[in-house]
Amino acid sequence: MSIFLKQYYGNSRMTAKQIMTDWKLFLAFGFGSGLSKYMPGTMGTLAAIPLYLLMTQINIWLYSILTVAAVFGGIGICRYAAEKLDVHDFGGIVWDEVVGLLITFWFVPFSWHALIGGFVLFRIFDIIKPWPIKWIDRKVGGGLGIMLDDVLAGLFAGLILIILIMYLPY
Repeated sequence: MSIFLKQYYGNSRMTAKQIMTDWKLFLAFGFGSGLSKYMPGTMGTLAAIPLYLLMTQINIWLYSILTVAAVFGGIGICRYAAEKLDVHDFGGIVWDEVVGLLITFWFVPFSWHALIGGFVLFRIFDIIKPWPIKWIDRKVGGGLGIMLDDVLAGLFAGLILIILIMYLPY
């Protein structure tokens, strides 16, 4: 018995192999990080860090285009995964966390302090879901609903991170 993987996922009882070999599910599961038995959302956010570090090497325009594409593509990817798993917002679907972290850092200059702070802020907003995030999470369905609460969590976390960077010396 593995501490990292469950035997089956979702109401359709998909296996890890089925998920890892379907490119849309592979992305929806955050490059496999959503297969984690424990804290898949946090694991998905951690899996986003190498992608973010790669994206720090490109200009803000390309970062913006790729992030917006990841949001809109994520709506379809998350809808597909929810349908395949036969569960609306299965915990292992973490593409929304990947994109949420990219949004958190959208206009934030890279630093290791910012990386840690943004990670923590995004996880807080994603877990606690203050208004209107919680309302959207409950009222909006489908792939849009899966993505939208994390997009907002990323926007809120990014805004607070920018304010903290402006006013806190480090």
